[in-house]
Amino acid sequence: MRTIAVALALLVGQALADEGSATAADELPALPTEATGPVITLKDALRAAGERNLDLRMLSAQLDEAQESTWKALSWYLPQVSLGASYTRQDEGKLPLAVPAGPPTGIGPRGEPIFSSFAVAEAEFQKAHLYAAQLSATQTLVSARLYYSIRGAKESQKALGLGLENGRRQVLFGVARAYFGAAALKEGVGVSQRLLEAARRQEHDASARYQAGAVARVNLLRTQIDRARAEEDLKQARAAYLSAKVGLAALLVRDTAFEVEGPPEPSLPSEDLEELVNQGIKARPDVQSFRAEERAEEENTRAVKSRYLPEVQLFGTYQWANQLAWNGRHDTWWGGVRLEWTLFDGLRRESDIRQGEARIAEAKARSEGALVRVREEVSRALLDLESQRANAQKSREQRELARENARLVDVAYRAGKATAVEQADATAQLRNSEAQVIADQLNAQLAALSVLNTVGAFHPGEQ
Repeated sequence: MRTIAVALALLVGQALADEGSATAADELPALPTEATGPVITLKDALRAAGERNLDLRMLSAQLDEAQESTWKALSWYLPQVSLGASYTRQDEGKLPLAVPAGPPTGIGPRGEPIFSSFAVAEAEFQKAHLYAAQLSATQTLVSARLYYSIRGAKESQKALGLGLENGRRQVLFGVARAYFGAAALKEGVGVSQRLLEAARRQEHDASARYQAGAVARVNLLRTQIDRARAEEDLKQARAAYLSAKVGLAALLVRDTAFEVEGPPEPSLPSEDLEELVNQGIKARPDVQSFRAEERAEEENTRAVKSRYLPEVQLFGTYQWANQLAWNGRHDTWWGGVRLEWTLFDGLRRESDIRQGEARIAEAKARSEGALVRVREEVSRALLDLESQRANAQKSREQRELARENARLVDVAYRAGKATAVEQADATAQLRNSEAQVIADQLNAQLAALSVLNTVGAFHPGEQ
């Protein structure tokens, strides 16, 4: 705010609005126009920034990334299926076996055939080239640890999303501030143009009176000096306005072929401190983010405590190989229910619980600190707004007095009852008062924007 006010004071400086006397102004050359493109409103600027601003695009990508954290936690509760294949080169193994050498010679008591002669044969029990494939699946049935982990991931995702939303609002708040600053600088250009028109008129009148022998040459030289200074002031005002448009164009990711207009005055939902504080606590995404972080730490600690409980899983495996298995086939399968219960893990769970409780305490402190900051920031913003409004009101009163003084001195100068020095002093006072009005009005507008931002009421384009 201070930077904009200083720049405004440097660029606007020198403004004279003399509505009462413009008798010879029509004879002076017209000033060049400033239009360089279409006029974009504050709403248009905020919408364009929401679509093209690079910082907002990064925040959007980070939000998309954050939304996957819950799915990662949930994936452990969904079926886990894996498929594997292998090739093994190994020693070939053969086992000598006795096999019948002829037909059976009789029948045993249980009906089994009886052979009288046998021969020795080699049976392959290990292939030199082994090919195998295996399909496995598991499904968790009961796991309190995963349940609380999923709840904690949801709260963490919510906290991160709220933090990114707060960043989005701050970027758009910066765009709004830049737009208000550019609009004030454009108003300063108009003030400088009016000053130059008045200086040209005074120089024209002084020249005519000098030619008629009514005033000394020093009076003409004084008006020429004021006109030259007014031309330089207008150049500086235009340069400052163009510089502000360059900064705004960078935020909007576009060229500078556009114009701004006077934005509407920010409207506050209330000016009661307690109402604004309560609204800030409920509406500010950073405060909600801290609360979500606290809930996430509580769920994560519950997940650690639930590791004392057993977990139940279903499992199944199907396996195939080019070598016969024990069942005499190339494929085999098995499945069942598995219960896992960690009875002792070296006190790691106890350490994780203490660490989780410390994180909960830290998150609670951050959440409570956010509430304190809301009250502090809202109080400061309201005090600043009140001060800036008072300054703007005083500046407008001083401008009206300076305008009336300039009008009376001008009338007296035309009647020969005031000197050129008095006229120059009156012009300088009016010039300074016009510049101060623009600067104080801008500061009051930015202070109102700050109040909206501190209570969470500035959220353009929120989905």
